Amino acid sequence: MKYAFSFLAVIALILIAWLGSQIPGMPYLFGVALPYLAMIIFLGGCVYKVVQWAKSPVPFPIQTTCGQGKSLDFIKHNRLEAPSTNGEVVARMFLEVVTFRSLFRNTKSEIHEGPYITYESSKWLWCFALIFHYSFFSIVVRHLRLFLDPVPAWIGWWEFVDGLFEVGAPTWYISDVGLVVGCLLLFSRRLITRHVRYISLVNDYFPLVLIFAVAVTGILMRFFLRADIDIVNIKQLTVGLVTLSPVIGAKIGAIFYIHVFLVCVLIAYFPFSKLMHFAGVFLSPTRNLRNDSRAVRHINPWNPKILPHSYAGYEDEFREFMVNADIPVEKELTPSKDE
Repeated sequence: MKYAFSFLAVIALILIAWLGSQIPGMPYLFGVALPYLAMIIFLGGCVYKVVQWAKSPVPFPIQTTCGQGKSLDFIKHNRLEAPSTNGEVVARMFLEVVTFRSLFRNTKSEIHEGPYITYESSKWLWCFALIFHYSFFSIVVRHLRLFLDPVPAWIGWWEFVDGLFEVGAPTWYISDVGLVVGCLLLFSRRLITRHVRYISLVNDYFPLVLIFAVAVTGILMRFFLRADIDIVNIKQLTVGLVTLSPVIGAKIGAIFYIHVFLVCVLIAYFPFSKLMHFAGVFLSPTRNLRNDSRAVRHINPWNPKILPHSYAGYEDEFREFMVNADIPVEKELTPSKDE
């Protein structure tokens, strides 16, 4: 039911955009108002999340390491897995963001008869993640040509490399296929792998289904429903959105509004979902701190100031209670005047 709800939610969004775009005056809502609203929510949500993360106290080094930390000179130091300088931290973060280095070490465990447990290398998840993320990034870069006039030359080169195989007419881009395949593989993993299916929630399935729907509607627009859209009017609208002077032409096509509406939902949903790991990875104290706890003493600045309390002072304060409880004291209790 968790993944079924995600499919139903996306189908409902598609129907809303399809039916809504047929009502006179509503194309302005789906083509202009919602994109602006989605970007405001996206930027505001991202800033809020980053500020909240940045305000979280991290007084101690809690970085995750899987290598030898810096110690004696004759002991080899693993500079990437246990960085001790800012430069080594930057190198570690760069490889983590660009190559998903920690995910490359992904392993799977299985229990066999005996019982005994085995651990095996599992690189397929790392491969799927690379395909999905780089395809998504490539598609975002290619779409910049719709918002820029004139279009920079480097975007043309990017499109040339993306469509290097020149399959079909118009050309099928590698990133289009990669995004669809990546979504299907990551979604299938959550259904097929038992322990992953057990911990998966609606907010794990919904982004994958939504991104898949965005990709499919974009492919339909480019390859199968080209007669229903007017690319000139679309370009005029997208450039107008950037320059704050949007104009909607007479004919764009319902499939365009469905695609844009799904993209707007994805953008607005982004800051409040697990997709925010794109910014969270840079603020993760398990990754962005130096492993220097052996060289530097880390003191929690939020600890209350505690004055020293000697045993003599402790006994002076609680001597009467100690005597009443038959606890030995070094100094006898001073008799009161009444005694």
